[in-house]
Parts: sequence; C-alpha cells; structure tokens
Amino acid sequence: MNVIFTCGGTAGHINPAIAVANILKERYPDCRIRFIGAKGHMEEKLVPQAGYELITLSGAGLSRGKSFSAIKKNVKAVKAAMESVAFCKKLFRKEKPDVVVGTGGYASFPALYAAQSLGIPTCVHEANALPGLTTKMVANRANKVLVCFEESAAYYKSADKVQVVGMPVRREFVTTTRENARKTLGLTDELLVVSAFGSQGAKVMNETIADMLPLAQKDGFPFRLVHATGSFGKEWMPKRVLDNGVDYPNIPQLDIREYIYDMPVLLGAADVVIGRAGSGTCNEIAACGTPCVLIPSPNVTNNHQEKNARVLSDRGGAVLLLEKDCSPERMYTEVMDLLADGDRRRKMSKALREGTILDSADRICDIVEELAK
Repeated sequence: MNVIFTCGGTAGHINPAIAVANILKERYPDCRIRFIGAKGHMEEKLVPQAGYELITLSGAGLSRGKSFSAIKKNVKAVKAAMESVAFCKKLFRKEKPDVVVGTGGYASFPALYAAQSLGIPTCVHEANALPGLTTKMVANRANKVLVCFEESAAYYKSADKVQVVGMPVRREFVTTTRENARKTLGLTDELLVVSAFGSQGAKVMNETIADMLPLAQKDGFPFRLVHATGSFGKEWMPKRVLDNGVDYPNIPQLDIREYIYDMPVLLGAADVVIGRAGSGTCNEIAACGTPCVLIPSPNVTNNHQEKNARVLSDRGGAVLLLEKDCSPERMYTEVMDLLADGDRRRKMSKALREGTILDSADRICDIVEELAK
C-alpha cells in the first residue's frame, strides 16, 4: 500500500495524521507512507521525528481581509498553490499513491486537489464542528469526508460521503497509564500541572502563566509545573518569569520549555492540564482522561474553540474560562481548587473518557484500506 498524508501549519493538523500513519504501519509494515506539508512550519520537526519522509511545498494561507495588501497576499498564495498542484500531479504520476489523506492546513489543498484531478482516491478529516476553508474547497470531490461530531454532517452537500470518526490521537494517549507515566517521569506523590497553548504559543496565556508563578512561589510551589512556551514565547516568556522574581532555572518544581514532545506521558501523569481548546488538544486530553482548565482562543474563525470547550465542560470534564476572565489570580484559584479535590478530578476523568471515540485512528485506517482497494 502507498499512502500520502498531507497536513501542516500546527500540531493539531499534523499529530492526527501521524496517529493514523502509525497504525497503518503496524497493520502493513511494508506499506510506503510519506507526508506533504509546508516549508517553515511545525511539520518539519514533527514528521521526521515520527520517522516519516516529508515533502514540503512553498505557499501561504489565504487572508480573509479586503485591503489591498490582503488581496496582494492572496494573489501570491493562489499562484503558489497552483504551482504546488502542478508539482503534486507530477509526483503522483510517478509514485502512484493508492490514497491521499488530508487532515487540515492550507498545505493540504494542493495535494488533495492534484489527487482528485488524477482520479486518486482521497479522504479529508475535519477536526472542528464547522468545516475549514481547505475542507470546503475539496469536500465535494473527496471520496470520504471524516468528521468529529454528528452535528457536522449538516454542513456538507453529500451526506453519504460523511462519516463520524472522532479525532485521531496517537495510541499512546489511550494506552499510557498514570502509573507508568509517573514512573517514567520519576514522580511519586507530587501534584503535576501541565500547561501548553499550541505549538506556536499564545502571548496572553504565556503572560498569565508567568504572572501566576509568583502566587505559587508565595505558597511554596504546591505543585510541579511543566509549561510549553511555544515558538513565539521561547525568548521573552522565561525572562518575564525571572522579572517576576521567580528564579525558575534553580527551582526544581518548574520546567519551562519551548515544546512538549512527550505529551502522552505528561498528560498521563498530570493531575491537571491547562490549555487552549483546539479539537486536537481537547481529544488528546479526553483520551488521557486528564482534568483540565480550558481557555479557548478568541481569535479563531467561527469561535470554534469555545464550542469545543463547551462540549467537554457540559460533560463535566473541564473547567471553561474565557480569556477575558482569565487573570493570574483566577487561574491559580481554579487550579488549586481542582488539585485540592481528588474526588472531583476522578469524576472529570471518567466523564472525559466516556464521551470520547478512542478508536478514531483505527476507524480512519479502515476507511483508507477500503479506498485503497
């Protein structure tokens, strides 16, 4: 079997594709799997790290603005996209993939469009309740449209193509036990909090975490914290922590890093996780059953992160805080309240796992196999 995955931009698009690729490789050790993504983005780190070949394309996403600069940017983006389509067609004629699978990001459009033009089976997975721009452009010609939520089917013209499969996460998020995760990290009875706000980071939330740490320091650091700054926060955020009087390099309870690569282990071991509410994040948290405080990004199309967060909070698995209400003091209070109530955390963990499709990646593999025939 010869399968190409296409995705990019953020870990939320890349990690689901890697999850499916890993299971395909387990089922068919001799199958050929490659990825197509964009130059200069997170896939250049994550895909090779997962052990897969990555082909990168030039280009940029479309702007929704109407200014002259936005129009100029879009003209360049369309030109680059068409060049990438031509490149993908040439590649596919030579390599003859059985299926092309897209999991989101502007980089996935050229590969999916090229495959559809050549009659190669395609499926596209949409992580959010509302379809994104790339999904809208390729859904009508795709063989299968895979969605996370039942409610999403109404947004597609061909209902017979739509299948509810949930959000694929790496198998480690499902199988990693708390006991093994904490043993791996060398933890005993310490309370562990993990905070991350996407692969790029979020300025406001990095500031909130930095300004929360003096409150924890005043209480003698009652929990260990592993915080990921993201690529945009790696330079200034640690300095803000130091300026706040918290000498984090010499405090063993604090681990501030750019990115968390061993997230299944960290989430499995954590007592509380703090994060945004992208679909990938929500499903990874739910698969691990880790009680969470979610602060949806207010800067996303159709406010889809708040909708994702409300799904988990309505189930009783998450604390939902809007960014405008999320002061350092409020954040610290919410975290400490959760850490002080083990029974509440156990109920949250149960609610998260019961509402999650844990075999999403396997379901998508079944569909890929069928399309390959």
